Amino acid sequence: MKLSKKTDYALRALLTLAERWGNGVISIRELAQKNDVPKRFLEQIMLAIKEQGWVKGTPGREGGYQLAVNPKELTLGQVVRFFDGVVAPVSCVSVTQYEPCSQEALCRFRRVLLDVRNYTAQRLDYISLFELLGTAPVSEQERLNLGFLDGAGI
Repeated sequence: MKLSKKTDYALRALLTLAERWGNGVISIRELAQKNDVPKRFLEQIMLAIKEQGWVKGTPGREGGYQLAVNPKELTLGQVVRFFDGVVAPVSCVSVTQYEPCSQEALCRFRRVLLDVRNYTAQRLDYISLFELLGTAPVSEQERLNLGFLDGAGI
């Protein structure tokens, strides 16, 4: 699974708003600068998020955005599914966008991809914006400490 830029940028903005939960609005300009997101693209994203009821906007010179929901109630899974749709790595293990495959009855790696889908969905659905605020960014050492076959293709 690879997140789209739209999802990536939406999560950045939502986490910034979660950090400011209960402390007023942040302007779209500041939100874009803080998260290194093109302002015009962020404006489109924020409108979509607003339609979902996750943020509320205040118009005017002193306006901006703030979370409309408690950050404990909004999960990564909700955001990812809203922008990117399914979390399944292949369509033959998807619930909502299932497409049959001629090899389903024989396929041995489908089980592993189903496990990947289930683990990914579960992880995304059980971590809220609030919980994310308590995690540390990934270090370079963690990123490279793989234990996989030379990190090829990762």
